[in-house]
Amino acid sequence: MTGWVGTFALAAAFCSALACFAVWSSAAVRAEATTQAPRWLCLLPVLGAAGTVGAAEQALLSHDFSVRFVAENGSLSTPAYYTVTSLWAAHDGSLLLWVLILTAYLAVLGWRPPAGDRSLHAWAVTALSAVAAFFAGLGLFTGHVFDRVQPAPTNGPGPNPLLADHPAMGVHPPLLYAGLLGTAVLFSYAVAALVTGRADRRWARVVRPWALWTWSVLTTGIVMGAWWSYAVLGWGGYWAWDPVENAALLPWLLTTALLHAGMVQRRSGALPAWNLSLAVGAFLLAGFGVLLTRSGLSVSVHTFAASGVGVPLLAFLAAVLAGVVALGLMRSGGLGRARGGVGPLLSRTSAILANNVLLVVLTVTVLVGTLFPVLADAVNGTQVSVGPSYFNTVSVPVIALLLALMGIGPYLRWRGESAGSVAHRALLPIVAGASVVVCLAVVAPTGRAALVTFGLAGFVVAGIVRDVVRRPSGPRIAAMGVHVGFVLLLVGVAGSSAYAVAGEGTVTPGHPHRVAGVDVAVSGVTRGRTAGDTVTRADLVLRRGDHSVRLTPGLRYSPGHDMTVAVPAVASRPGGDLYVTLLSADKNGSVTVRVARNPLVGWIWAGGAVMALSGLWSLLLLLRLRRRGTARQHAPTRPMPPPVAVTPKVATRAMEP
Repeated sequence: MTGWVGTFALAAAFCSALACFAVWSSAAVRAEATTQAPRWLCLLPVLGAAGTVGAAEQALLSHDFSVRFVAENGSLSTPAYYTVTSLWAAHDGSLLLWVLILTAYLAVLGWRPPAGDRSLHAWAVTALSAVAAFFAGLGLFTGHVFDRVQPAPTNGPGPNPLLADHPAMGVHPPLLYAGLLGTAVLFSYAVAALVTGRADRRWARVVRPWALWTWSVLTTGIVMGAWWSYAVLGWGGYWAWDPVENAALLPWLLTTALLHAGMVQRRSGALPAWNLSLAVGAFLLAGFGVLLTRSGLSVSVHTFAASGVGVPLLAFLAAVLAGVVALGLMRSGGLGRARGGVGPLLSRTSAILANNVLLVVLTVTVLVGTLFPVLADAVNGTQVSVGPSYFNTVSVPVIALLLALMGIGPYLRWRGESAGSVAHRALLPIVAGASVVVCLAVVAPTGRAALVTFGLAGFVVAGIVRDVVRRPSGPRIAAMGVHVGFVLLLVGVAGSSAYAVAGEGTVTPGHPHRVAGVDVAVSGVTRGRTAGDTVTRADLVLRRGDHSVRLTPGLRYSPGHDMTVAVPAVASRPGGDLYVTLLSADKNGSVTVRVARNPLVGWIWAGGAVMALSGLWSLLLLLRLRRRGTARQHAPTRPMPPPVAVTPKVATRAMEP
């Protein structure tokens, strides 16, 4: 019964998305007659998607092993929380969550049209309906969540142990999906602009709230994924330039560029084609990430097993690209241009353009490094690996230039500025940045790249403080909060990379051993069972100087998957983390451990949180401002009072001071 309900609900989501596409496209074509499609029609796909997700969760929670997905991913011993989250721990179930979030965006977009051009909104709903219909059809015709298993097993292996050992499993994937799918809304408005030929300031104004939401949620998802990797995988790092990590980073870079370039378009009407390209590119790169994750093209800890979605998804992305290029050629020269160009070289517009160029360069270099192993394997069967050294080499200079532009930006005006005036206003921040470099070079010398990063960070923060103190306002503080968060994140990355110390050693009971500058003593080793898995834990006392801490890292063996995973232990302080991984433990109580001292790594999580919260704050301020503007527009006007006859004597007195 559960399987039938789930399949029917998914079919309903697919058919209603198609109906939404048909009705709204018809309304968009007849926009000149001021017709509008029924908004309630956009609610039907999300109701169907919610029904199919609910049916799948019911099968998981009731341990209905006659359902194929439950038989492959469920287990009687898995806690309820991880039973729920196991829906998106495998390909078919995660595709249902993807469809649910996408149709939720369709419902919001259709139900709450923005004030402005009705035709633009109708075409955006039409395009998003087509995207929702495709992915719902992908889940319906290629997914096998509700297939029956005969005879039904009495138990299953449960989810992957790496996905059932941390509460972030319930938050990180949905947030990441929400951010990636937000690019579908940006893409839909880009299609609407290409169809109507209206990529003007109004288009940039309508797109900005969606871009802020997409950027903020995607930032949260990426940073939380890095934190989860740091806390679960046991290797002591947070970013490995993994293909799927890169696939999430790429649309984030283009969305960041769109937010900056959109300011230029809203101000002068410039860069319409550029902004449309950024919106479309972000969506295509999000689809590219789905292709990497689900087609078996790349090998990653994040990827699912190869499925049947690769060919239809590749065909869909190719069709989208071809359609957008065709529309762009048809509208070539008709999307609107700036009246006065982009301004002088030393202007805020030029700084934003340079920012966009650097972001696109970084996007292309990361994309090339991610795709090169896939292309080499496809062309001549050569197994090639592009490691972190390539990505670090190409990204560090670009990020340094981005930091420099971020620091210079507040001193530039839209209409242009002289070099002398900029240098005069930036003198104190420059001195602050140089002082940071000199102090660190004396007190804590390190590599050139880290010192440059710290110096630029001091320059940027000093400039932000100066700018906010001189011109405080809610939107400005929120925007500068994003920049402060980015600086904190980069300082955390530079510090944890430049000053990290790690080592391995074997410790026997009663004989402390020094590892990575830390004295490690083992008090005992315990073994037990948790949720059907065998867990070995070492009780360690770590001492460095006058400070000591007790940590219990472990090893977890899952018989259902025949897999052993490390369960690291972390002691966090403002200055850095002490990170311990248990590598092995013998019957005599001796343990082999890896100890790492990671300075400033907590700044990464703090910076990511500040970035995301500042982005959401900017969104709330923007929506509040627009609601007030709409309320003023629709407020009833007071009637003019009738004229009053005034005698010459009274009129003369009225004019006296």
